[in-house]
Amino acid sequence: MKRTWIRRSATVARLGARVGGTYASTAARKAFASAERRVELDRRRELRTAEQVTAELGQMKGALMKLGQMASYLDDGLPEPLRLALADLRTNAPPMSGELAAGVIERELGAPPELVFAEWDPDPIAAASIGQVHRAVAVDPDTGLERPVAVKVQYPGVDEAIAADLRNADLLGALLKQGFGGLDPSEMVDEVKQRLTEELDYRLEARNQAMFADAYRDHPFIHVPDVVPGLSTGRVLTTDLVNGHTWSDLLTWERRERDLAGETIFRFVFRSLYRMQAFNGDPHPGNYLFHGDGRVTFLDFGLVKHFSDHEIATFASMVEAAAVDHDPSRFRRIVETAGMLRPGAPASTGEVGEYFSQFYEPVRTDREMTWSGAYASSIVRHTFDRSSPISQYATVPRAFVFIQRINLGLYALLGELRATGNYRRIAEELWPFTDAPASTPMGAAEAAWLRDRHA
Repeated sequence: MKRTWIRRSATVARLGARVGGTYASTAARKAFASAERRVELDRRRELRTAEQVTAELGQMKGALMKLGQMASYLDDGLPEPLRLALADLRTNAPPMSGELAAGVIERELGAPPELVFAEWDPDPIAAASIGQVHRAVAVDPDTGLERPVAVKVQYPGVDEAIAADLRNADLLGALLKQGFGGLDPSEMVDEVKQRLTEELDYRLEARNQAMFADAYRDHPFIHVPDVVPGLSTGRVLTTDLVNGHTWSDLLTWERRERDLAGETIFRFVFRSLYRMQAFNGDPHPGNYLFHGDGRVTFLDFGLVKHFSDHEIATFASMVEAAAVDHDPSRFRRIVETAGMLRPGAPASTGEVGEYFSQFYEPVRTDREMTWSGAYASSIVRHTFDRSSPISQYATVPRAFVFIQRINLGLYALLGELRATGNYRRIAEELWPFTDAPASTPMGAAEAAWLRDRHA
């Protein structure tokens, strides 16, 4: 079926290249030709063979590079040994050569990219830790219409390199142990290993992205690009190409735009968590494109965590006890049962409540507040504060590994935006144990969208 699609696509592509003329074709080619490069890549450092990939990403570099990217904007709060260890691993891998990328396309899709696509840019527009993205124009085999697409191509051999990394993941546990005096890193390491292994399978990422695209289809301000299934495999992922403004651009926009973008990201995080029981575990500035008036495109669904009913119920009960009922005794029972705090730890219930309540501070009271980088960094420092009597008895069970990642990453992003709003009221719209009315114009638009979907 896949090769039949390719043969049909290649035939139509050649026809489309000769004839063209439709509005859709013109728009696709205009988007392709006029788009600016989003990254500058050093051609002298290109990876040209699978062996070079393995060497470049070997000795824990592939897996830890990903961790370095995940922690890159939490620097101010990380303990010094961990910060320095991750600092060397933050930069993206060099790009692979156009020839090497073309070889992956041919092996995965059955023909060279020049035949698979009506247009193919051999120079990547973005490079990541396990692959890179190329701009192309695909042809729908049924309609003959062209559509601009983004094609993520995985480095050949990166799966073997990271598999070798993860067999030596004790180093990862040792780094994590730097932050928590009472931490048993085994569950954290296992969870990170599983998620990183899943990220290597672009078929899984395609299913995740399709799920999110369907869940948010026609949403007034949240957009997820559609996947092109016939041009996607385990090592190639093709999606609709979206042009938009970067995080750096957003930081220069007026306060209103930054506030709206912050609200969108917050709503996406917690609507996905509580209503879909899933979330992209990699909130990172490079995973968003901004279009003004709060409209945001969300990219990269390779690191998605799915949660069980029981896990979601636990998260919700913690929020309810800490932020709504302000019940430290109930909260302590919940975190002990969840495995976050050793039962009978020699600390008062008040100390336990104070230690954990900082995570809920933005939503504990009904007030307008402004997120700050200082608050985000203080939460990280608080999390990694080995002098706290609580930290000696606290750990992070598997279910909470990426919840912590989501929270800390989200706080850092909102802090950098200095987003302002009444986040308690916004949260009440999203919590599963409340049924609050819309508190903002964006909330009203989202409520109308939900009514239409359920009509």
